[in-house]
Amino acid sequence: MSEQTSIATYFVLGTVDNERQANSIRDDLWQQLQIEEKMRPLNVHDLRQEGGGWLLADYGDVILHLFTEDTRHHYDLEGLWSDAQVVLKIL
Repeated sequence: MSEQTSIATYFVLGTVDNERQANSIRDDLWQQLQIEEKMRPLNVHDLRQEGGGWLLADYGDVILHLFTEDTRHHYDLEGLWSDAQVVLKIL
């Protein structure tokens, strides 16, 4: 992403089955990053607060996006940032 924008070096995009699964992934990730790396997110768009099928956690150089399938297709970040290099894609 750093060649396309100054807001982050990496975007991590993931699709979840439901908001409960996204919140569970978020909670586990936060716990692991706080324990192992002493790192907390700079900003969070939390599904529990607003709903909408999109969880965003900004860790500075890395921004995590977890979407429900419909929301991921709606916002189409892959299309919006199609010129960015894909580092790893897991299907």
